[in-house]
Amino acid sequence: MQTQPRETSEILRLSGHLVLGFGLVSALHASPMREDSEALATGLAHAAYYIEQATSAITVDGVMDEPAWEEATVFRLDYETWPGENIPALVATEARVTYDESTLYVGFHAFDPDPSALRAHLSDRDAAYQDDFLGISIDTFDDQRRAFEFFVNPLGVQMDLFLDGVSGNESDSWDAIWDSAGLVTDDGYVVEMAIPFNQLRFPGGGGEQTWGFDLIRYYPRGDRHRLSVHKLDRDNDCYLCQASKMTGFRGISPGRNVEIVPTLTGSQTEERADFPLGDFDNSDPTGEFGLSARWGVTPNLTLNLTINPDFSHVEADVAQLVVNERFALFFPERRPFFLEGADFFSTPLNAVFTRNVGSPDWGLKMTGKQGKNAVGVFVAEDQFTSLLFPGSQGSAATSLDASSQDAVVRYRRDLGEASTLGVLMTYRGGDDYSNSVSGVDGLYRLTDSDSVRFQWLRSNTEYPGSVIDEFGQPDGTFDDEAFTLRYRHSTRDWNLYSSYEDIGGDFRADLGFMPQVDRREFEIGGRRIWYGDEDAWHNRISLGLEWTNEEDQNGQPLERETELSFNITGPRQLFIGAWPAQRTRVFDGRSFEQEVLNAYIEMSPNGSLFFSLFAGGGDAIDFAETRPAEVLFVEPSVRYNFGRRIKASLSHNLQQLDIDEGRLFEANLTQLRLVYQFNQRTFVRSISQYRTVDRNQALFTDDVDQRTESLLTHLLFSYKVNPQTVFFLGYSDTRRGDDITGLTQSDRAIFTKFGYAWVM
Repeated sequence: MQTQPRETSEILRLSGHLVLGFGLVSALHASPMREDSEALATGLAHAAYYIEQATSAITVDGVMDEPAWEEATVFRLDYETWPGENIPALVATEARVTYDESTLYVGFHAFDPDPSALRAHLSDRDAAYQDDFLGISIDTFDDQRRAFEFFVNPLGVQMDLFLDGVSGNESDSWDAIWDSAGLVTDDGYVVEMAIPFNQLRFPGGGGEQTWGFDLIRYYPRGDRHRLSVHKLDRDNDCYLCQASKMTGFRGISPGRNVEIVPTLTGSQTEERADFPLGDFDNSDPTGEFGLSARWGVTPNLTLNLTINPDFSHVEADVAQLVVNERFALFFPERRPFFLEGADFFSTPLNAVFTRNVGSPDWGLKMTGKQGKNAVGVFVAEDQFTSLLFPGSQGSAATSLDASSQDAVVRYRRDLGEASTLGVLMTYRGGDDYSNSVSGVDGLYRLTDSDSVRFQWLRSNTEYPGSVIDEFGQPDGTFDDEAFTLRYRHSTRDWNLYSSYEDIGGDFRADLGFMPQVDRREFEIGGRRIWYGDEDAWHNRISLGLEWTNEEDQNGQPLERETELSFNITGPRQLFIGAWPAQRTRVFDGRSFEQEVLNAYIEMSPNGSLFFSLFAGGGDAIDFAETRPAEVLFVEPSVRYNFGRRIKASLSHNLQQLDIDEGRLFEANLTQLRLVYQFNQRTFVRSISQYRTVDRNQALFTDDVDQRTESLLTHLLFSYKVNPQTVFFLGYSDTRRGDDITGLTQSDRAIFTKFGYAWVM
């Protein structure tokens, strides 16, 4: 059973903006270099605009009073692209763009008839997406494959993202070092942005450049309005293909484009060795020096080096209930070294998952693009070797106390306007162990609305004897193949798709995340979409149907499912969805007929409050005992801003599993996050996670505790000048309990980190 609505990403994919959602577009008034009056009258073919070079210095302070701004190229965001479909914008927004030899400058004056209604809060970077905000999306190679995105809220809080135009994915885990300022005024707010060219990649040579771009404003009131510099054709599934163009930038330079970041980390961890009665082991404090460096070898080729890196997670992983689960859970990558150029390594099958490189001594990476050719390479020496053993009905994992050498090579060639063809090779090896994967993949856009993606991979693996015996893995060297083919038809009113995946039973991608193998799956589905007009109470309604058939490599059925989907988006950022499904699932030789229903609702009625509720239930399986069961999921969450500085969020996950004889277990996970933001750079935060599992011992074959519980506390003080120049001071501890022992502290730790970025 899925723990979140399947269709949410499809809804947010309207513009290719997965994180920001409902990202459509609009056209500005500047001085076009060329103009086709008939095309421009529709607003769906965009002129190119010449960007004037700054004639004086600009100070980024939220006040556009320098002469350079007066001479900058001027744009107006005249169109609303969501929820309205290319209609006149509700409010006026003026943008100005200019540059000097080292920096791109973007300024906005966002007019508002009621500035008191602005949604503006102090927050950490990449955390102000519920506010008013605006910014720019830049396709520096003008190749419709990738874009850098920079956004700022009215108080100057930064948000930067990377948009992968090939997969359609957008990630705010990418961070750049740039400057911004915001100022609330009597008629709205003003934002200034200074983006150094050494934070971007672009064609070298020093000649005139042409970049794709979009200027965007989010205006959340009753609806979440998206305003932009040009219109968007909802029958065109390629967002970056519809970007406006800006030219100029002759002679721009990234400078020496060297970034050196030394880090110093310290920690002291104490554990109760003889839990729960023993004393804490007083371990000696530890300290480590690390170094990361980035060198822009050319404007379009970047080399990254890390030595003894600090890969500690300041951000705690998303809390998940791990009860009655068959497969390993996915956690996103957060580490800067691996996030640099991560899109170069993205393919339809998740064959590269860098969190498998858990504790490297060093790493080296090169990413870049020359013309139509994109390349990515990284190598690392890992202190440990984590292994995932996938199967058709479950996965297992272990870790070898031995180092491994890891390497990935990726090459991609652009074809036509927005198609690609790529090659991927990975290697991971150590004592008596090796795994290599190689293959090809591609994206072909048949029309503006139709696309096909494919990937074929072959793996070759050899495990040490201890792993073969303990986990029942093949002896000696073994190999297998994986293949996927996906078709998508996306227009304004219809979304049709089908896919086929064939993953061999002996296929292993040890540098990737593929927890299920020995399977063949065919999926076909479609969705009809209805948009509301200006007077309608709803923005969008969709109705979908999907059929999936999955079997193992011997032709034995694993799952067959028919799912209906229905959702509505409406005022006050309302989303309601329901997903009833009927399926036949086979597990451990038994067939189970199941009916399930999932539902989800979320709303942000004002600038301070957001709430959501996911609930699901129906027929399930007790995987430990291979018997039919009934499951119930309830996951409410609420977030509230107390003024501009204090944010509180509370979430709860409840899972109940019942069998004919009674309730087998009930699991609960509650998380409370409190943040006080002093300013854009400084905050203090606490996270508390309380988890309980209550079991009916009489219904279990094996001995189990009647009750287990844990309490995790995480406190953090954070000061960030930029994403790399940081100071962290934190404390965490864990308390555990069971039938005999109440909550008792089992470990505690204090940690600190200092990092400083030299940018040259």
